Amino acid sequence: MTRRFATLFTLLLLLVCATEARAQRGLSSTVVPADAPLVTDLSAHLIAITSSFTGTELLLFGSVDEPGDIVVVVRGPSGPAIVRQKKREAGIWLNRSPLRFEGVPAYYAVASTRPLKEVASPSLLARLQIGGENLRFRFTRPAEEPDTSPHRAAILRHKALGGLYREETSVVFLGPKLFRTEISFPSTVPVGTYTTEVYLIRDDRVIAAQSTPLFVDKQGIEQEIFDFSRREPAVYGFISVLLAVTAGWAAALLFRR
Repeated sequence: MTRRFATLFTLLLLLVCATEARAQRGLSSTVVPADAPLVTDLSAHLIAITSSFTGTELLLFGSVDEPGDIVVVVRGPSGPAIVRQKKREAGIWLNRSPLRFEGVPAYYAVASTRPLKEVASPSLLARLQIGGENLRFRFTRPAEEPDTSPHRAAILRHKALGGLYREETSVVFLGPKLFRTEISFPSTVPVGTYTTEVYLIRDDRVIAAQSTPLFVDKQGIEQEIFDFSRREPAVYGFISVLLAVTAGWAAALLFRR
């Protein structure tokens, strides 16, 4: 019976385990001409979240053929966000004036060679949505349109406290052409497809730009078992019951001795 238990367990692992090469096949790379004024890349294009994931850092590096400032923008998948404002009524704090925003990035990070206000004009930053105050959030308008400034500020503040929104002057030139910066991702980073945008800006103009995909996905045996249970619920249920019965029988036999 012990040999059968080992065989069944091995079959379960073979059914639910996927190799990392399969995930890597979904990655795409950006082809850049050899004479491009801006060339960048990431140290990894896939962040694998496992049960022991505590956050990570990726290295973004590149080179330029023309002078200017470098601005790096990393945007996570967008989704809805509901913000409620607390108001004191009859001595009790209650949530009032809820607003539902759409198009809120789950993750947003900006790194630059200098402070953004010294790199480009407010109009250019707003057009490229560089900086938290320049992100365009859509919201459902109630009968009387409210002032959304406190709600927007609350989103930015909440995301920043969780390490999901950050703005840093962390791009460093290692010479006249080479530059690098590190992008931090907390343990709460959501899964999805991210975009890494790199801009070369000079005299309030975008000289060159490049966009690179980044993928955040759950990996490991726990996720594979979860995915397998969704794909093959009947087989998963049968194997689970069979393993439970086998484990109970093995425990009873062990304690009997």
